[in-house]
Amino acid sequence: MKQYGLIGKPLVHSFSQKYFTKKFSDENIDACYNLYQLDNIDEVTTLINNNPDLVGLNVTIPYKQQILPFLGALDEEAAIVGAVNVIKISRTNQGIHLKGYNSDIYGFYNSIKPLLKPWHTNALILGTGGASKAVSAMLRKLNINATFVSRTAKDGQLTYADLTPEVMDKNKVIVNCSPLGTFPNVDTYPNIPYQLLTCKHLAYDLVYNPELTLFLSKAQQQGATIKNGLEMLHLQAEAAWKYWNE
Repeated sequence: MKQYGLIGKPLVHSFSQKYFTKKFSDENIDACYNLYQLDNIDEVTTLINNNPDLVGLNVTIPYKQQILPFLGALDEEAAIVGAVNVIKISRTNQGIHLKGYNSDIYGFYNSIKPLLKPWHTNALILGTGGASKAVSAMLRKLNINATFVSRTAKDGQLTYADLTPEVMDKNKVIVNCSPLGTFPNVDTYPNIPYQLLTCKHLAYDLVYNPELTLFLSKAQQQGATIKNGLEMLHLQAEAAWKYWNE
């Protein structure tokens, strides 16, 4: 039986295992999907060597960038983004070959595109982790100028203290790529000036559990259009399945 799985930490509230287990059952696919919580990314080598039926992995926080040195090849889009959330494992007489992909790109692009309006020309990306790199790349592809927002000052990005009325008025798309608000920490949210959001703003949260985070709730109260990360997850999961089987 072919094995697939997810690496990251923590994994207790993973979407992927439930999604793929249902997919395998519904489509009569002889495969299973497991969770592999790794305390250190170096453990991935032992995991792959000790599980000869393992043919594909998803990668989540905090390893989307840390996994790169372990890969033998990168898909073109994953190389541009510099982050991977899908690994195809090929086993031959010559050894084990790992190729990395980024299905977040496909998922985010196709879930946000229908919501965009002509005034959505500038965006703020909250957080600077692996998923934020895919979001930035896709916003550029959609002709939207994106600026990262982080708690620490750095060239080319803003801090939350920099989010003035002028900045918030210019940037009508706000994408939360941080884990703030994820279950069970549902009382947390990015520290942006929500009172400055308007009906022309689009607030997109990569978090999907709960469906309505405080980030989205506060944005909705100001009249903003809101979207959570559930559709993106479905789209990126199907893209991962395609990568594993191409």
